[in-house]
Amino acid sequence: MSRVKTGVIRRQRHKKILKLARGFYSGRRKHFRKAKEQLERSLCYAFRDRKQKKRDFRRLWITRINAACRTHGMSYSKFMHGLKLAQIELDRKVLAHMAMNEAEHFSQIITLVRQAIK
Repeated sequence: MSRVKTGVIRRQRHKKILKLARGFYSGRRKHFRKAKEQLERSLCYAFRDRKQKKRDFRRLWITRINAACRTHGMSYSKFMHGLKLAQIELDRKVLAHMAMNEAEHFSQIITLVRQAIK
């Protein structure tokens, strides 16, 4: 049985890692071991932050809706409760967009919510 060396396979594997590490700083993009260590770390951060991005946007939308509700003299929690009572099914992303860019439509929703609460 002949001896198999890993020359070509190893080079392919190293090139794959170094290609993924292309934007890294200094030796972290040039040296295989450093690149591999940094890449493992970076992929963990990427996985974590894909989840965290959803949380961050939801928090931003809630803040924007709350600010718009406060200008109309209502709290965020009462507004959301009133939306459910009025059977208005708009998600927070759309409500935040309306609160920021379409104030007149948002004020119409506020009046509908106030009627549903009473």
